[in-house]
Amino acid sequence: MHDVRTLDDWFTVTAAEFGDRTALEVAGEQFTYTELDALVRGLAGVLLTEHGGVPSRIGLLAARCPLAYAGYLAAQRIGATVVPLNPAFPAARNAAITRAAGLDLVLAQQDAPGQDELPAPVVRADPGLAALRAGPAPALPRSAAGPDDLAYILFTSGSTGAPKGVPIRHRNVSAYLDHVIPAYDLGPGARLSQVFDLTFDPSVRDMFLAWGSGATLVVPSGNDVLTPVRFVNRARLTHWCSVPSVVSFALRLRGLAPGSMPSLRWSVFCGEALTLDQAEAWRAAAPNSALENSYGPTEVTITCTGYRLPDQVERWPRPANGTVPIGTAYPALETVVLAENGTRATDGELCVRGPQRFPGYLDPADNAGRFVTLDGERAGVYDGSAPLTEQHWYRTGDRVLVEDGRIVHCGRLDHQVKVRGYRVELGEIEAALRAQPGVRDAFVVAVAGPDGEFDLEAAYTGVAEDAEVLLAGLRAKLPGYMVPRGATAFDQVPLNANGKVDRAALAVGLAARHRKAA
Repeated sequence: MHDVRTLDDWFTVTAAEFGDRTALEVAGEQFTYTELDALVRGLAGVLLTEHGGVPSRIGLLAARCPLAYAGYLAAQRIGATVVPLNPAFPAARNAAITRAAGLDLVLAQQDAPGQDELPAPVVRADPGLAALRAGPAPALPRSAAGPDDLAYILFTSGSTGAPKGVPIRHRNVSAYLDHVIPAYDLGPGARLSQVFDLTFDPSVRDMFLAWGSGATLVVPSGNDVLTPVRFVNRARLTHWCSVPSVVSFALRLRGLAPGSMPSLRWSVFCGEALTLDQAEAWRAAAPNSALENSYGPTEVTITCTGYRLPDQVERWPRPANGTVPIGTAYPALETVVLAENGTRATDGELCVRGPQRFPGYLDPADNAGRFVTLDGERAGVYDGSAPLTEQHWYRTGDRVLVEDGRIVHCGRLDHQVKVRGYRVELGEIEAALRAQPGVRDAFVVAVAGPDGEFDLEAAYTGVAEDAEVLLAGLRAKLPGYMVPRGATAFDQVPLNANGKVDRAALAVGLAARHRKAA
């Protein structure tokens, strides 16, 4: 049993031991642990001064710059909850998250768009970072954050048309780090990729696997993620983590030659299904690397299962759906698979509980139906009328099959899909489309592209005539990965025998129209 640490504890203990080691490389700058800690202390003092005390929740509108990472740590240093915002998201979405999270202030990089539209005070500290890094560190009050306080809140796509807040406690992250840091041969000398936006929870994995062990976090720039071989070799990476789509992009650009990434010791993929073809291509390019497929919803703190592929490709399991198994649950967690009738099964919905499970959604109304209890062999669905307890299982909404003791991911049980690793509720896009002038009803489906990745297509009914105007309206409200590649008008969408929209037929028809147009 490990002591429960806050995220600040994980960093400060490491900084005290490995002060002269490099903690962060970003935007052409290097920071030792001592230098990064000085910058964190300086930024923490700025936050306290600007707010006139300790803020409860701090938004972070920054990406791939020193302010983003030092700001994340500074909020943790004073015991505040971090709520990442994305400079690439529409201003309206960042404003909606700011309101929903009840942010006390937002720490923003100077050139981040949409700052003036945020309903919270904005602090811009970029111009003074060099002075904060070199100047005397201010005296700070001791953080009051404890294991049950919130470390961060992330907002995922919501079926009601509004982003859904997922709060994660320090004890949830600490339980996660207790397992994963020893699992990946980490420590001084290890160099980890950080390819994820801070609004995507694997970013927490990368940051604190590095900063909890004395390793170096290396942040790519520009299109480095799409050319992983060049990035890995230039940055001398030993540990890689990304969504599997990166493999497909690299293969499409003919940029994944056998033996081209000899420095990698560990390669971990998460966020979406990893196909066996993708895994074989990466293994050939990184022959000295262990290769692992990880799985986990945001609600169970980053990842909760994993499967390390055998070193010999001929020993790999070959599930019928052509994907790498997601493996087994981490030791501190429990999983159960439930059939549609609520009984235990080997084919059905995956449910998880344990110390990584979040305490419930920011809006308690979102909890109803998302948890179950097990009374003997049959599950009872949580209706939201009683407090959540540790005995409740979180319903992932993912259909899985247990084969030879390993869990295989078989897709979703609802209208949720993964696009570039992000969880997308199709209902949120449909709600945004229905809000556009002239649209009576709207439907969004995911269709497989030629490279096996999902693309979104929209269908709508009503009197709206210009699909490009509709899509432009969506771009003003939704992140780019949630905007369909096309919108097609229908007098009547296809229906099944029960009179419901036949989404399978709609997907086939929209894919055919797109191929014809191309």
